[in-house]
Amino acid sequence: MCGLTGFWNFKGDVSREGSLEILGLMSKSIEHRGPDSNGCWMDEAVGIGFAHQRLAIVDLTATGHQPMVSRSGKSILVYNGEVFNTDDVRDELVAAGMSLKGQSDTEVILEGCELWGVEATCRKLIGMFAFAYWDRALRELTLVRDRLGIKPLYWGIQNDVLFFGSQLKSFLKHPACKPEMDQDALVSYFRYNYIPAPQTIYRQFHKLEPGHILKFSQKQDFQETVFWDLMHLEERKIADPLGELEFLLKDAVKRRMIADVPLGAFLSGGIDSATIVALMQSQSSRPIKTFSIGFHEEAYDETSQAESIAQHLKTEHTTWRISEQEARDVIPLLPSFYDEPFADVSQIPMYLVSKLAKSQVTVALSGDGGDELFGGYNRYRAARSWTQVKKIPLSVRRLGAGCIQNLSPDFLDKVSMLLPKKYREKRFGEKLHRLSNWFSAKDESDFYLRTISQWFDPEQAMLHGREKRRELNFQKSGSIKSMQQVDLLSYLPDDILVKLDRATMAVALEGRVPFLDHRVVEFAMSLPESCKFQKGKTKWLLRELLKKHVPEHLNTQEKLGFGVPIDVWLRGSLKEWAEELLSERSIKKKGLLDAQAIQKLWQKHLSREANFQHELWGVLMFQNWISESRNV
Repeated sequence: MCGLTGFWNFKGDVSREGSLEILGLMSKSIEHRGPDSNGCWMDEAVGIGFAHQRLAIVDLTATGHQPMVSRSGKSILVYNGEVFNTDDVRDELVAAGMSLKGQSDTEVILEGCELWGVEATCRKLIGMFAFAYWDRALRELTLVRDRLGIKPLYWGIQNDVLFFGSQLKSFLKHPACKPEMDQDALVSYFRYNYIPAPQTIYRQFHKLEPGHILKFSQKQDFQETVFWDLMHLEERKIADPLGELEFLLKDAVKRRMIADVPLGAFLSGGIDSATIVALMQSQSSRPIKTFSIGFHEEAYDETSQAESIAQHLKTEHTTWRISEQEARDVIPLLPSFYDEPFADVSQIPMYLVSKLAKSQVTVALSGDGGDELFGGYNRYRAARSWTQVKKIPLSVRRLGAGCIQNLSPDFLDKVSMLLPKKYREKRFGEKLHRLSNWFSAKDESDFYLRTISQWFDPEQAMLHGREKRRELNFQKSGSIKSMQQVDLLSYLPDDILVKLDRATMAVALEGRVPFLDHRVVEFAMSLPESCKFQKGKTKWLLRELLKKHVPEHLNTQEKLGFGVPIDVWLRGSLKEWAEELLSERSIKKKGLLDAQAIQKLWQKHLSREANFQHELWGVLMFQNWISESRNV
């Protein structure tokens, strides 16, 4: 895992010394992604340069140094990621008469692109990757991002310079880069608490979408193609779904356990990470190092569940229950991690558990992707109820929702204690508020939008800007599968994987995601709904697999989803900090947000009339980011 950056000045014939100095500054800004070594390559006649920061994981020798020039000298590659079938692809290259210098996956990708072409090579790879490939003869630059968007890649053209790299912050070190804020992207941010691809916070720059290839010529024109598309994965009959899942996932885990450095895993109290750890431990001759993070607030803490699973699997487990102060200490660091506004509240524990893991290992496997593939989110379960609820007239549903919304979450939590024990849930009031909003939807698309929206009418937060919405079509494959597809295309790469990448890279830790092996994804998305939902339970097939390794009583509790007690902290230790950022003076300073609308939410939250933690956290993270930014 590493970091890459670079530029192409289309005017050409640039100063070598000056360009290398700029590349050095761009590379230095992402040094945290790869502190082991760095390198630059420059062709001043053409005006193109690559820079790389390396975190050495496999083949720790100098033969893996980047940027890498091919044996023929015809092409150059700079790459971030990890390929897990390197030996298989290397064997194909050797069979074709290629002689390779080292054991690195970088060389395999480079020589493969030169021999077979970029798209054909990408189709052979199992793993996570983002790279820039330069063809000297054709003077063409190709940018590539892996199938699921596990590794990031940004690009943009300004002042006749093409910028590309792992993080936006590196572009800002180039004198030709003068970015302007995209207020339409900011509206999208307030809806989701992240900015969906291809938008970024800057009007001139874009995210390369997962599974896409972007090829540039010297004329500044470009061609975009797709080498993998999950929307075309069809349901198929599978004779032994459990057996096939076990085979595929076990192999995906085994491949991701290959490393020349210490390796471990994140272990929460949920099914996904428990399954990954169980398959790791079953293929290891010594205890796997596992890590979990928790809170002193009982409603948000799952560490005891994780500890029970670790004890059963006999892993070497480490737990850290963080305090409010330890969480608060992370907040000033967040703008430097994320480059643009990002407000998934679990960004705090994700960073801290990465920091914990880095104290003992250099690679950590994660259970990310399991919810999207096997139907784990509450919105999927709610969608099954939606088919019946939508038969109730919309006016009646909205009247009922209004009645629930008029009752505070705290009051509803107290009411829930009168229910039979099996119906009680942690944060009952908050969940009931959310459900009442969801079931007020007018159709399937509106239902999904409500389930993923943090601020349902985000334009209310803004003085200017108009939202660019992605068109949602839930008619072809049924609402639940459509929701999974959209989540895999947007929520997963733009929120979950961004959070994983930035948190792990901030401490020079490589995060690997076995569930997002494309073979596992293709299998999961071809399963019938009955393999994911049975007897009122989500992730049915995954639960059946986990039962082979962990007793059922240890994996029946509902996962909290890395919940964070931000609602409590905002009324407590974070109140003074929040008051300053949410004040009319602070908000009006930039002239972007509606100070009155935000103050109204803040006062309702403080009085416990409602829980607006997610909306307010979005505003706070934007204010936090813009106060640290020197470029907008």
